[in-house]
Amino acid sequence: MSMGSGTLSAEGVQTMFDRLSPAYDVMNRLMTAGLDGGWRRAAAEAVVHPGDAVLDACCGTGDLALAAKRTGAGRVVGLDFSEPMLERARKKSDEVEWVCGDVTNLPFTDGSFDAATIGFGIRNVPMLEQALRELVRVVRPGGALACLEVTRPRGALALFYALWFDRLIPLAGKLVPGGVAFTYLPASVRRFPGPEDLAAQMSLSGWDEIRWRLLAGGIVTLHTARRPA
Repeated sequence: MSMGSGTLSAEGVQTMFDRLSPAYDVMNRLMTAGLDGGWRRAAAEAVVHPGDAVLDACCGTGDLALAAKRTGAGRVVGLDFSEPMLERARKKSDEVEWVCGDVTNLPFTDGSFDAATIGFGIRNVPMLEQALRELVRVVRPGGALACLEVTRPRGALALFYALWFDRLIPLAGKLVPGGVAFTYLPASVRRFPGPEDLAAQMSLSGWDEIRWRLLAGGIVTLHTARRPA
């Protein structure tokens, strides 16, 4: 298992993100040309209603959890298995409950949340089906899920993607403290299922009413789904 192959064990992914935490926000802005904030806002607005209890899984430094809060959510919980990431999230807001935990074994009772979000994290989970089933479990019947993920575009954007994500981003990552881990991310996108495959996996895991749309000309996909009532 290696960074270059885009495949790591659960412990390897955790160690990588622990080391990556100082550079995470800077590299996100760089990788997305500052567009990631709008994508997170779109994900939150797709499933969060005023007063909702919301879980943001694999929350990293907390930007999607904060987007849910700004959308009008009541209780917001951000969960991540990297304590260094959570330390940075806590500095951004004390209105969110930041919890260290594993998305494949969530420390919450059944139906605890009205909605769940996960942004740019699902591809890093080795046990994808287990994580999706856990998200079903902790969302109430009729509750919703929004999942943001990078996809490998086709057509005109494919050349741009290859240059930007496969060449320039790993190079830039080497210049930022802790950013060498970004050599892993382009490879993880290459091996991750396409939008149709992820939708099928969500369905097998118990989600219903699954829809997805492309953002940023096809570089990012927003999936939404609902737990059957």
